[in-house]
Amino acid sequence: MTKKQQYTPPKVWSQDDDDGSKFAKTNRPVSGPTHEQQLPVGKHDLQLYSMATPNGQKVSIMLEELLHAGEADAEYDAWMIHIGEADQFSSGFVDINPNSKIPALVDRSQNPPVRVFESGSILQYLAAKFDRFVPADPIERTECQNWLFWQVGSAPYVGGGFGHFYSYAPYPMEYPINRFTMETKRQLDVLDKHLSFNEYMAGTEYSIADMAIWPWYGLLALGKLYDAATFLQVDDYTHLQRWAKQVAERPAVKRGGIVNKTWGDDGQLKERHQAEDIDKALKGA
Repeated sequence: MTKKQQYTPPKVWSQDDDDGSKFAKTNRPVSGPTHEQQLPVGKHDLQLYSMATPNGQKVSIMLEELLHAGEADAEYDAWMIHIGEADQFSSGFVDINPNSKIPALVDRSQNPPVRVFESGSILQYLAAKFDRFVPADPIERTECQNWLFWQVGSAPYVGGGFGHFYSYAPYPMEYPINRFTMETKRQLDVLDKHLSFNEYMAGTEYSIADMAIWPWYGLLALGKLYDAATFLQVDDYTHLQRWAKQVAERPAVKRGGIVNKTWGDDGQLKERHQAEDIDKALKGA
């Protein structure tokens, strides 16, 4: 065994400023801003500050779904917060999200403007503001909330656990990879069984629960997250595959998925200020 494998925690923890990981320069054990920088503001009431991670995609997909449904007041500006460059620790961003995580939204149609942070909270806020994408039926509405909160509580295992140790850790570690793989596959099985008798997460109606879950588990099932499709045997989850492909074909999902994105071959769009910005980006993809 190597020294790292034989690690014994010290009596008092201290941060390793260069632990070899991709995020060593931005991870820190305290909150608050590291530098003064105000956020840009565009012409629309809704200002999104984000990056096209799965959590960021949830909100841009929701906004594009609202626009596709005819809600003109859902027009928005989307500004890039590059988490690898520590943009999330600017004074302006910390003002709207003290937890320094993307995405964050400001609704300037209110006086004073309303800040909304945490992706699940943003989805709920927009759903209530426009009265869209939460079922009216009480049973399906409750099911929608069930699965929204399931995603919020479960995705850290995929993003913070499996994704980190499988793709981003400085060297492979068998125990955490096995531990988080087991939990990730259990969650994929939960979804697969649920979707075997439901078209969408809340039942018959597409909702914010689908928007929350798809960027994490849908993309994972389609082999577009962590390059782990073979490792996780995602093709075995046939009902999850059906749902993932069905949601992926929605025009608003295709549009929202590229907002604040600067990588990949399915379209890239650093900032979004009008519908034409996405049109051009998709045309050039």
